Amino acid sequence: MTPEPTTPQQRRVLGGARRTDLYALLGAGAAALGLTTLLYTQFTPFDGALGFVVIAYLAFLGFYGLLVSLEENGPAVRDRLAAVVVRSLGYLLFLALFLVVAFILWEGHRAYLHVNFFTTDMAKAGPLDPLTVGGISHAAIGTLEQIGIALLLTVPLGLGCAVFLGETRGRFAKLVRTLTEAMTALPSIVAGLFVYAMLIIGLGLHKSGFAASVALSVMMLPIIIRAADVVLRLVPGTLREASLALGASQWRTVWHVVLPTARSGLTTSVILGTARGVGETSPVLLTAGMAFAVNANPFDGPQVSLPLQTFSAVKSPMPDMIARGFGTAAVLMFLVVVLFIVARIVGGRPAGRLTRGQQRRRARASARDVIRFNGRHQTIAVVPGSRAPSGP
Repeated sequence: MTPEPTTPQQRRVLGGARRTDLYALLGAGAAALGLTTLLYTQFTPFDGALGFVVIAYLAFLGFYGLLVSLEENGPAVRDRLAAVVVRSLGYLLFLALFLVVAFILWEGHRAYLHVNFFTTDMAKAGPLDPLTVGGISHAAIGTLEQIGIALLLTVPLGLGCAVFLGETRGRFAKLVRTLTEAMTALPSIVAGLFVYAMLIIGLGLHKSGFAASVALSVMMLPIIIRAADVVLRLVPGTLREASLALGASQWRTVWHVVLPTARSGLTTSVILGTARGVGETSPVLLTAGMAFAVNANPFDGPQVSLPLQTFSAVKSPMPDMIARGFGTAAVLMFLVVVLFIVARIVGGRPAGRLTRGQQRRRARASARDVIRFNGRHQTIAVVPGSRAPSGP
């Protein structure tokens, strides 16, 4: 008996969307919407928008799986369902983020549309004054100075500790890693109380922006250390071995091989630490106090930040003060976006890609090396009985 001819399997296209996929999505959506409407209006006493959305989504998944199963086999159906669930969750998170940002921008537009909101402080403005009086310049200066000082403290300490954890072995390194992981869940109020007890009560210092920066550093440091430690672990060990095999010391290997390779990830760790510190309110309130005028000296006198100004404004019953609070929150979001963009520009280049300035410096260094090598060859050639090397 001759075997029956088998139908050749068709290669599945993983990327892109087919017309049948669009029809399946539209048909499943229409069927789910109709079924849920019938359940809510005819057959069940259900009520509420949230329940309607949940039931409609579950019905959509069921109908979509049924429609896809008419043309695909079991693994393909599960793949399509998983893709729909993952994409729908991503769209849901994007929608939630969009609603939060849009709500803050809309509620604060009455405040940040005035120029004085960015150029003046609240020294001569009260809760009953209109939006044409007062601004947030004092809070913006305080936030920039506090985060700047906190980054000066945490970036070298955090990256150095991460290098220590990644390049050394032993019980002390395990202890440091355990403490770092435990401190990532440290409440911000505890960090503020710690710095308040140590610097202000213990050493007798006054409330200032510097004390707030130290409190923010306590919150940011564990985040930077842990994220940088994970990134440095991802650097291939073969790169370290190749550098050490060429005669480089461990320090030069870390400085010229490990850190440049993990530069983008280290930048991300700094971004995560900055995001943790820039939105803190309670440590700043405990260590820097509250100020309504510009104080450009972070080492003397109370100093306010944008999150603290937002908290102080939105708890007021006056509509104009609430609008100032939402406007301050909008400025804080814009400041965070600018900081993230700058960090990405500075450290977002992949390993091995140099800027134009670095390329010029590399070319000048290569030219100096060529002159030095040529001078060495000429010195060897004039020595009696010597033989010039055959290599370059």
